[in-house]
Amino acid sequence: MNVYQIHNLKKSYNGRAILDIEYLELNAGRIYGLLGPNGAGKTTLLNILGFLDKPTTGTLDFLGKAVSFKEHDLQPLRKEVVVLDQYPVLFTTSVYKNLEFGLKLRKIDKTKREAVIDEVLDLVDMTLFKHAPAYTLSGGETQRVALARALALSPKVFLCDEPTASVDVENQAAIIALLKQINDTKKISIVFTTHDRLLAAGLAQHTLVLNEGRLVTTGYENTFPCRIEKISDNQIRCCLNGNTCWLLSSDIPQTNAGKARIFIDPEKIRLFVGRSEVSNCIEGKVVQLMEESDRVRAVVNIGFLLTVLLKRENYNFLRPGIGDTVAVSIESEAVTLSSD
Repeated sequence: MNVYQIHNLKKSYNGRAILDIEYLELNAGRIYGLLGPNGAGKTTLLNILGFLDKPTTGTLDFLGKAVSFKEHDLQPLRKEVVVLDQYPVLFTTSVYKNLEFGLKLRKIDKTKREAVIDEVLDLVDMTLFKHAPAYTLSGGETQRVALARALALSPKVFLCDEPTASVDVENQAAIIALLKQINDTKKISIVFTTHDRLLAAGLAQHTLVLNEGRLVTTGYENTFPCRIEKISDNQIRCCLNGNTCWLLSSDIPQTNAGKARIFIDPEKIRLFVGRSEVSNCIEGKVVQLMEESDRVRAVVNIGFLLTVLLKRENYNFLRPGIGDTVAVSIESEAVTLSSD
């Protein structure tokens, strides 16, 4: 079943379209990562999915029913969806009272409120903070309480805006694990935004990429600043991060020496398990693997994080695992260069 379905949805401000999605469906009970640069429309889409904003044109279905964006029709829908900000705001009272507030509004009786609060605090490992003043919590603890507060309302969807942006590395791992657990045990659909491709690969079951308000397949992944050096009339050297370099044919457009931007098509990268005898390969380690319909998305650390899209039959033949040494071959046909 689809939790959301979008048809020809546009959102404009002052006559400028900032969101333009022809078609999108999100399946219930799944985790979706929404990637894209600043200004791509990620937060706008999240707000529309959370019924906090309305599209200029187009339609949105929620759980199989068309959404009417009239205020009185949106109130019951907002009870099914929780939007979690990257900097959640808590009342200055106790953690308990923060969680109790929404339950009171929904007229849940006191005995059940107590049981629900105990359950969700245990789930996010914050039981010991039940009566602590919320203003004394760290950033990671605040995020956990915000998750518990959302869980207490038994929503069908979590919409998370940069869920790990405001916490340290240790708490990032804890929040990722919590979101996975919530999805697995509560079957809550999750859509989260991020700039972190590694986070998206590690948490999301499906990845969506927005660029200039439109869904794109590969335009945001594998796009990096680089330096081009001319080796001969027929070859150039492309270097990223100062120390990862490989040779390419000089017939690629925009091959002037100096700074440039490179896009490496993840579907045209060849991957070999172990050390390859093929010339012009770069070795690295697999750091993430993610299924994506008929393909598998592998993220390989070769001095920078490179995404490789493998056809299912190719993946089944190679069987790369996380931590395995692999080699990638990036040929000229996989590369597009542009001025920096």
